[in-house]
Formats: sequence, structure tokens, C-alpha cells
Amino acid sequence: MRRKRIISSLLLACCLTVLSPSAKMVNANSTNPKTIAPKKTTDISAKQPEIVGKSAITVDFETGEIIYAKDIDTKRYPASITKLITGLVFAEHKQKNDEIPYTEDCLKQPEESLAKNYPGKIKVGETMNADDVMKTLLLFSANDAATMMADSVAGSSAKFSELMNKKAKELGLKSTHFVTPNGLHDNNHYTTAYDLSILSKAAFHNDWVRETMGTKDATVTLAGKFPLPMTNRNKNLGKDGCIGGKTGLTTPAGRCLTAIYEKNGRKIIGVVLKSEYGADDTQVFKDMNKIIDWSFAQQRSVYAEKGQIIETVKATYKPLKFFGPTKTIDVPIKLNENVEYYANYVNNKETTFSLSDTSTNAWDLAKNSDSLKVKVSERTYSKTYAATADITKGMLIKANLGLYAGAAIAVIVIVFLIMTIIKLIGSNKRRRRRKKSIF
Repeated sequence: MRRKRIISSLLLACCLTVLSPSAKMVNANSTNPKTIAPKKTTDISAKQPEIVGKSAITVDFETGEIIYAKDIDTKRYPASITKLITGLVFAEHKQKNDEIPYTEDCLKQPEESLAKNYPGKIKVGETMNADDVMKTLLLFSANDAATMMADSVAGSSAKFSELMNKKAKELGLKSTHFVTPNGLHDNNHYTTAYDLSILSKAAFHNDWVRETMGTKDATVTLAGKFPLPMTNRNKNLGKDGCIGGKTGLTTPAGRCLTAIYEKNGRKIIGVVLKSEYGADDTQVFKDMNKIIDWSFAQQRSVYAEKGQIIETVKATYKPLKFFGPTKTIDVPIKLNENVEYYANYVNNKETTFSLSDTSTNAWDLAKNSDSLKVKVSERTYSKTYAATADITKGMLIKANLGLYAGAAIAVIVIVFLIMTIIKLIGSNKRRRRRKKSIF
């Protein structure tokens, strides 16, 4: 009896082993990000407003989503928008009440400047309050105010430019290089609309810079004795939600403007480069109003639809736990919801889809088919969406019915052979017992 029980147990184990599918977990990192063509419903160029500026961008301040895009990565001259990073570096090294000296290099700077526009009001060696220097830089856009900052922080404009470029690198401005603190033209002094959107956000995050570039009118004191009223050159400031910004102008750069707007609790950054000055200096401000108004009104479009296949994973499995070949199956990954975005040429080109870490075992994918995640990434924004593996255990079993039938037949044969062996063993035992009883 004991031998029969042992043989029966072995038989049961054999059957379970042969007929049980493998569920071994094999973790795999996400495949390389995939680029998928968007669902195009309208012509993007027809939707975007036309402006005179050669490069322009709008960006959601909080999320980093690019809303409007026109030639955003072409290198252009920033002119006096440069003074944003000058003010930012200065704010990180000085306090508002520090006294800042007026140097020989300051005196050499062209208009717009304190010395040239207001002759005799400040002399070399005299000082100004640091907060007044900041206002002179960002409201009046004085070239010599930028030099005052550079000389006081680094000893010279050349050394200060090293700090400017270091800061630019920290901020991730990959297509920017600064030579002067005031933005006067130099062929090696350049940036892009996209980089300036990043700089504008960083400048706005600095309390001192934000407060100053959002000031419409102020009075500063030159050399401790000459009060000087000044008005911010940003004509849009205080209108239609504009809460800060910086202008720029040189002949090679054209008219430039960066600005930040806030409406109904939402902020949008706008940058316009190489626009026109015109007869009344209004064009760049009109350009900005167009792209800002349009951006606030924009709704996200559907990039990829619910149910759309965004990737196909090659999964492996063994129909039988230890026997049979390892099989490969293509498993489509489908979105559980619509993916939405702001339609523009940058997002159309750069949006990628990445499947989160998951198993490459088909049985495991079938078991957890609804738990997948897909990361959708734009240049500076990403969001995770739910996805499903289009596979079930029933699909795998159906695909291997022939193999399972063969395995079942094999088990039946094995059972028959084992039972036959057991029967023969029993017969031999009875025969030996009969012989013993005879003798």
C-alpha cells in the first residue's frame, strides 16, 4: 500500500507539472521612448495668430507646457532682455541697501544711460543704493546700471559675463551665450525664445527681480541727492494681466519683449524676438498681446485617442511549466484615456510615449493587463496615463489548445503505464505468496 501511495503521489505531481502554465515574473525596463504621430484635426499654422516677430513662444508658467511656438530654437540677439539675468545674478550677490559705486567703465556706456541721458547727475566714485540700481536697470533699462552691477559683483564686465554664463548653464539655457551685462550687440551674445522663457521664469521666482520688473513707476536717487522719476518701458505692464517683463532693442536684435501675464489664477510667459520698432513703438506689444490672448483661450487637443495602440511589447512564455518551447507573442498596449496636448510644431515633433517598467512574461501581462502606465513627455512637461495590455489568459490557452491536447494524451499514457506497472507488481507479489504456501 505504501508503495502505491508513493507512486500515486508521483503521478499527481507529474500531471500538475506538465499541465501548469508558467507564471514566472520577468521584469523589464521601459523600452526607448516612442514617437507617435498626433491625431491631426486642424492645420496648426492656420490656428496660430500671425505676428511680425520672427521668433516667439508662450509657456504655461506652472506646467511648462509650450502653447504657442514660432521658430523658438533659432539663435537671436536678446538686446536689453539680457538685463534680466544681470539683475538675477546681482540679486544673488547683493542686498537692497548695499551702496554700489559708479565706475569709469560705467561712464563709457552709450545711451540709454544715466550719464548720457542725465549729464552731471552722477559721477565716477559716487554711489547709488542697490535697490535704485535694480530699478534703473529694469525700468529705465540703463546700460551703465548694468555695468555698475557687473563691476560691483565681479570687478569687470568680462568677469561678470562668466557668472552670467554659469547661471545660464544652471538654468539649462542650452543655446545661450552672454558677453555683455547690458545686451549691447556682440555676435557672440545670443539666445533663443525658448531659453528666454526659462530665464523669465527664473527671474520671476526671485523676489527682488519680480518686484522690480512689475513696478510701473518709481523714483530713484542719484548720488544721494538727485531724485529721478522713471517709468517702466514695458508698455503692456499693468494691462490685461501683464505683471512683469523686460524690453530690448538694438538694430541687429530688432524690438524684443519678454512678459509674464496672470489671468484667473493662471500665469503664462510670453517671448517675442526680432519684431519691429515702427513709428510709435507699439508693434512688439501688439505681437505679445496677440499670442498671449490666443494662448489663454486655447484648449488642449487630442494627441492620441483612448483605445489607440501606442506600443507593442514582445512577451515570452512557456505554455507548459517545464516542457515545450518558449514562445513569443506581440502584445499591443492600448491607452485607457485620451492623451491631450497643445498643438504646435514643437509638441508634434517631440512628444514621446514611454511604457513604465512591466513584465515581459505573457502570463503576467494577462493577469495584470489593466495596471500599466504610460508616460507622455513633451520638452519640459510630462504626464502619466493609464494603459491596458491587450491580452488575456484565455487568448494564450486558445493559442495552445493543440499542445495542451497532446500533453493531456501524454498524461493519460503515463497514467496507463504506471497503473499497468502497479498491476504487474501486485500480480508478482501474489504469485510469490502462493508459491510459499505450497512449500
